[in-house]
Amino acid sequence: MTATVTTARTAGPDASTTASSFARHRTGVVLVGALALLILGAFLIGGGTWPASLTVDLTGPLGDVSDWIIDNRDTHPLFLYFFGHLSNAVVLSVRGVYLVLLAAGWAGVTAAAGLIAWRVAGIRLALTAVAAFILCALLGMWVPTMQTLALMGVAVLASVILGALLGLAAGLSDRVFRSLRPVLDTMQVMPAFAYLLPVVLVFGIGVPAAVLATVIYAAPPMARLTALGLRDADAGVMEAAASLGATGRQRLLTARLPLARKELLLGLNQTIMMALSMAVIASVIGAGGLGDRVYQALASVDVGAALAAGIPIVLLAVVLDRVTAAAGNRIGTAPQAGPAWSGWAVVVAGTVGAAVVARLASKPTWPDAWTAGIAEPVNEAVGWMTDHLYSGVPVIGGTADWAAHFTTWILDPVRDGLQWLPWWALLLLVAVLAMVIGTWRTTLTAVLAMAAIGVLGVWDPALNTLSQVLAGVAVTLVIGFAVGIAASRSERVERLLRPVLDVFQTMPQFVYLIPVVALFGVGRAPAVVAAVIYALPAVVRITTQGMNSVDPVVMESSRSLGATGMQQLRKVQLPLARPALLLAVNQGVVLVLAVVVIGGLVGGGALGYDVVFGLAQGDLATGLVAGAAIVCLGLMLDRVTQPTQRRTGKGA
Repeated sequence: MTATVTTARTAGPDASTTASSFARHRTGVVLVGALALLILGAFLIGGGTWPASLTVDLTGPLGDVSDWIIDNRDTHPLFLYFFGHLSNAVVLSVRGVYLVLLAAGWAGVTAAAGLIAWRVAGIRLALTAVAAFILCALLGMWVPTMQTLALMGVAVLASVILGALLGLAAGLSDRVFRSLRPVLDTMQVMPAFAYLLPVVLVFGIGVPAAVLATVIYAAPPMARLTALGLRDADAGVMEAAASLGATGRQRLLTARLPLARKELLLGLNQTIMMALSMAVIASVIGAGGLGDRVYQALASVDVGAALAAGIPIVLLAVVLDRVTAAAGNRIGTAPQAGPAWSGWAVVVAGTVGAAVVARLASKPTWPDAWTAGIAEPVNEAVGWMTDHLYSGVPVIGGTADWAAHFTTWILDPVRDGLQWLPWWALLLLVAVLAMVIGTWRTTLTAVLAMAAIGVLGVWDPALNTLSQVLAGVAVTLVIGFAVGIAASRSERVERLLRPVLDVFQTMPQFVYLIPVVALFGVGRAPAVVAAVIYALPAVVRITTQGMNSVDPVVMESSRSLGATGMQQLRKVQLPLARPALLLAVNQGVVLVLAVVVIGGLVGGGALGYDVVFGLAQGDLATGLVAGAAIVCLGLMLDRVTQPTQRRTGKGA
C-alpha cells in the first residue's frame, strides 16, 4: 500500500508537469504539425480550388421544396391551420397597434413618449424623447415611423415572451441550458440577412415574414440574459428561502426573478435594439415603414431621401436605448415618494388628454405645412461633394480614388490570395488558428463550417466575402485599438468619445450605408467602409474598458520602478488586457461580417449579392445556399477568434 502511494505521489507531479509543459508549448507544437501536414499535402493532394466532386447541388431539392410550398400554401393543413393562423395573428396584431398609434395622433404618441421617459428617467430624457418624435414629424416621416413602431411593438413583445420562456427553462435546468447554449451561440454570430430567407420560404414577402424574422433575431439576447440572471441568483438568498419552506414556484417568484431584474431589463434593452435593427433590414422582404424608405432610396442612390428616413431610425434607437437603460439603472435605488401607480396614472392621463386636445383642434395628424423636406438640399450637398471631393482633389485624391486604391491594393490581393490557396491548405490554416486560440471542439466546428461552404458550392464567393471581412477587421482593429488606448490614457478623450460611441452603437446597420454611398459610391470598398464604421464603437469601448481594468497597484509598482509611459503600455497594460483585446477582435469580426453581407445592397457582391438576388428574384435556392454559407462563415470566424479557457494540470 505504501509503495503504491509513493508511486502515485511520484507520477502525479510528472504528469502535471508534462501537461503544463505541453500547454506552454502548445502553439509551437501546433505550428510544427501544421507545417508537416502542409508539406505532405503539397505532395499528395496538390493545389486547386474546391473540387467539384465534393460539392452537393442543392438547386434541384430546394427548388422542389419551394415549388411544393407555393403549390400547397393555400391547401395543405400545415399552412391552413398553423402557419396561416400565425400569419393572420401577426397581421392583425401589427394592424391593431398601428391603428392605436394613428388614433392617438402625433400629440398623443409624442406625449406618451415624453411622459414615459419622464417617469422612468427624468425630465432631461423626456425632453429628448419629445424632440425626437417632433423631429420625425418635421421630416415628413410620421406615418412610416408609426409603421415601424407598430411592427416593432409586436415583434418585441413576442421576442420578450419567447426569450423569457427559453431563458426560464435554461435558468432552471442544467440540461436545457447545455442544449440551448450552442444554439444561442450560433444565432448570435449569424448576420441579420441570414434570417430573412427561411421565413420568406414559408410566409412569403410581407409583414408576417418581417415580424417573425425579427422575433427570431431579437429573442436570443433575452433568452441568454434571463438564463444568466436566474443561474447567478445569490445562493445565500436562495438557501434562506428554501430554509423557510418556500416551494420551487415561490422561490422563483419571490427570489430568483426579483434578483434577476437587472439582467431581465438588460435583455429587454438588447431585444429592443436588435428588433429595431432587424425591422429596418426586413424592409427587403416587405416590412414597410422607415426601412422601406431607406431601402428604396438606396436602390435609386437617392441619398437625401435615405437620410430623411435614416434620421428618424437613429432617433428612435437613441430614445428607446436611453429609456430602457435608465429603467435598468434605477433598479435598487431609493423608490420615489408616493404610490407607484400614481406616476403611471399621470402618463395615461397626459397621453389621453394630449390626443383629445389635438383631435378637438382638428389636427390629429401632423400637418403637411409643418414639414421640412431635407432630401433636395442633401442631394445638392452630395452633388457638391461628388464634384469636389469624389475625385480630383489635389495631392490626397478624392474619396472615389481612395475606394479604388483600397480595392486595387488591398481587397483584390487578399481575395486573389485566398482563392489561390489550395482548399485543403485553407482548411488547415483555419484548424491551426482555432487550435491555437481554442480547443479541439472549436477547431472541429470551425473546420466543418468552412468545409460546408465548399460542399454548398459557393467556395469562391465565400472567399470574396472573407477577403472583405479580413480587410475590414484589419482597419477596424488598427483604428479601434489606437483610439481605445488613447481614451484609456486620457479622461478628456474618453469623455469626448462617450456620446459619440453611444450614438453609433445604437444606430441600426442599414443606416451606415447612407453616408458611405454619398461619399464613396457603390462597390466592395464602400461596403467595407460601412462595416468598419459599424464595428469601431464596440472595439473602441471594449479596448478602453480592458485597459482601464488593469490593476492600479500593478501600474503604480511599474511606475515606481521607473517605467516610462510607453514601457507601461507595452510591458504591463497590453499583456494584462489581452483577454479584453481578444474579445474586441472577436466582436470586430462578427460585426464587420454583418455589414459586409448587407453591403451586397450597395455593390459589395459575393454572398451578400446572392442573398439580395435570391430575395429580389424569388430564387430561393440561390438565396438559401448563400444564407447558409454566410452562417457557416460567421460560425468559423467566431470560433477562430473566440478565446476558449483551456484546462491545465489535473483538469487537463
